[in-house]
Amino acid sequence: MACLAESAKRGALQLQRRGSALSRALALSRVGQLRARGHLQRKQPSVRPRRPGRKGGGIMELKKDINAVSIDMLLIVHSEKRRAAQGTHSDQQADPSALLQRRGENLVEKQHPQQPQVITSYNSQGTQLTVEVHPRDAMPQLLKKFSLAKRLQGDKNGNTRPRQPGGKDAHAYPWDRSSLKSMSLDLRQFEKLDLHASQVTAKSGLDELVSDLLQEAHTDLERVRAIWIWICHHIEYDIAAAQEKDRQAFKPTDILRTQKTNCDGYAGLFERMCRIAGVQCMTVPGYSKGFGYQTGQSFSGEFDHAWNAVYLEGRWHLVDSTWGSGLVDTTTSKFTFLYNEFYFLTHPALFIEDHFPDNKNWQLLKPPQSLRQFENNMYHKSEFYNKGMLSAHPETSMIRTVNGKATVTIESCAPTLFMFMLNGKQEHGLLSLRKNGMKLEVYPPTMGTHKLQIFAKGNSDIYSSVLEYTLKCNYVDMGVRLPAELHQPVGPSWFSEQMGIMKPSHPDPIIHTSDGRCSISFSVEEGINVLASLHGDDGPITEETQRRYIFQLHWEKRTELKVQLPHAGKFALKIFVKKRQEPGNYIFVFNYLLCCANTKVNWPMFPESFGNWGQDNELLEPLSGVLPANRNIPFKLKLHGIAKVLVKGQDTWPLTLNHEGYWEGSCSTAGCQEVYVMVLENANHNFYSYILKYKVNAQ
Repeated sequence: MACLAESAKRGALQLQRRGSALSRALALSRVGQLRARGHLQRKQPSVRPRRPGRKGGGIMELKKDINAVSIDMLLIVHSEKRRAAQGTHSDQQADPSALLQRRGENLVEKQHPQQPQVITSYNSQGTQLTVEVHPRDAMPQLLKKFSLAKRLQGDKNGNTRPRQPGGKDAHAYPWDRSSLKSMSLDLRQFEKLDLHASQVTAKSGLDELVSDLLQEAHTDLERVRAIWIWICHHIEYDIAAAQEKDRQAFKPTDILRTQKTNCDGYAGLFERMCRIAGVQCMTVPGYSKGFGYQTGQSFSGEFDHAWNAVYLEGRWHLVDSTWGSGLVDTTTSKFTFLYNEFYFLTHPALFIEDHFPDNKNWQLLKPPQSLRQFENNMYHKSEFYNKGMLSAHPETSMIRTVNGKATVTIESCAPTLFMFMLNGKQEHGLLSLRKNGMKLEVYPPTMGTHKLQIFAKGNSDIYSSVLEYTLKCNYVDMGVRLPAELHQPVGPSWFSEQMGIMKPSHPDPIIHTSDGRCSISFSVEEGINVLASLHGDDGPITEETQRRYIFQLHWEKRTELKVQLPHAGKFALKIFVKKRQEPGNYIFVFNYLLCCANTKVNWPMFPESFGNWGQDNELLEPLSGVLPANRNIPFKLKLHGIAKVLVKGQDTWPLTLNHEGYWEGSCSTAGCQEVYVMVLENANHNFYSYILKYKVNAQ
């Protein structure tokens, strides 16, 4: 209003000094035709050049639209100023209407006591001038009626330009976690529109394309959405053009023809299409943490990216159709269409993490950030937020170890699967899952600088990079050497429950044992088979041998894993599951880290069990899979649904069933290298099956 009032003051003085209200007012200001079609749109006037030698202003000619409500000129004058001007120049201007009548134009004057005075004039060529005189503190009636203060301003050439962002556009920093968007959205409302926009083809020019896109769009938001979807699904990023030192300027017609462009072309095309659709849009240049960005790098010189701001529902919002359309593979430098919803109306507090505009006002933040803050701040990739992450600690991109260890935690809004890589390998770390995130402890094997990447898995089977850290290590704890086969995650979690393993006896991921033995148990869902294997760093050991240090028992709907470590050290105990009725391999669920510092530990393997060793069977003795030679060895085990049990060495010894339900007996290891336990499942059959196998030490 201040700028309109000031313009009105100047207009009143000019009217009084020059003596021609209509021509002088037209020379002072041009307000283009406003059309009322739900919301006003500007129509470009055609201006006749002033004739040489003629004094005064030119005459404005306006194209007519029979369906439009038009105002060719609106001049607002305060009544106090009008009276002051009359007192000074009474001989020239008695009032504006008299001046207009002297010019020979047709005048219509409307006056109401204590009401704003509206004077409307038409000349013979149809040009309209409206003058409104109102008390100083009154709202101009025509301004209120047509909401001119919210419309576009005109430049000296008659073109329209959006207003610059102001205080009401700014969002608080940091992010309040309420939404990833800068306005409330239900993406389900766009399903029909998105489908339509993604299937539209560019037949000829840009105007026809926009017209086709807007067939299903009825609001400015839907118009922007349709344009966004079309560009993201049809325009390919031109890597070759983007790598040119002097970046090529892409014309919209060329982009439609080749359907390829760089970031400048994306932004320019988006702005042009929005303007055709009647939506205010601006191209914003700046720096970005995009393809080729290195953690902690500085920014200077020429801007390397461009994106857009759109004006919707009274505020500015940010979009990046370049990054919404797909990504560039860093290894092959090839572009892949991969739609990214994150960069549509992104919350400014999140957008600033990888976009720094040339003008700080386009950050749409309060307070705005400096370039140094942009360079040093933690960079959360779009997938960090797409996959439901809320925060990460530390909040700096460069971290240092403390006593050889660095710890990273992530908070998420839902249970999420994570993995990490240190220098490209899944080693030297303990990653444990939580219902609201994860915790990672990393032990770099060498001093110096390391690259730490963290990945998260969404609804698909693909893990996406969500965070990158530069890790500085100035000390290595040689006592914390983790097995190379220690995979992720460690310890039971919501994921192991989801896979059918519940109520573990050891909820922590690390188990310490002083004698090299431990017993781990948990409940298992009906129909789930469990498989476990032990892994150390002692060189190549067959998978069968690794499993022989674990003996699996089942009792009272729980599974027990008896573990005997072969020697002191650190071992990974891997847990796998498989549904009995489904084909395929066992699926890795989690692992424990087993630690034993007792160098005197030297446990043998358990006996080898065969496939028909029942889940409810129980072995009490002998637990060692290696028996001494020339000794009588006692046997005691519980077997269900068995008719007869034999132990076979050099000879055969039957076992008897006692009143507690255990099969008992003994056998001699003299003259044999192996001992087997065999069962007869049906008394009417003569076929025995092997269920256990022992080795006999050489003499």
